[in-house]
Amino acid sequence: MDDNRKIIIRRISQHDETSAVEERVIHASPIRRWIFYLALVPGVIILAVLGVLFFAIFLGLFAIAVAGFWLRLSWLRQKLRKSMAAEEGEYQVIEDAEIIEIRTDKTENK
Repeated sequence: MDDNRKIIIRRISQHDETSAVEERVIHASPIRRWIFYLALVPGVIILAVLGVLFFAIFLGLFAIAVAGFWLRLSWLRQKLRKSMAAEEGEYQVIEDAEIIEIRTDKTENK
């Protein structure tokens, strides 16, 4: 078997009393490797489905927010058009205005 394709798991443990380092090499058998891959595939599929689901939810919420913003903007434009149409009636510009009477009410408390 090709050494490059082997899964090698190294376990290093250190004993506190003796400060000795113990290293064991565990070789995974091909059957265990296939069992690992078969267990990994459903996990990846579930994560992909959850990712698509959350993306769809986010996209839906974003579309609702954009639609609300568009409705608010169109409502404000319609309101502005109505106010501009109301101002287009007949009117006169007064160029010179003279103040006829100035009244100031000052009450003194004695």
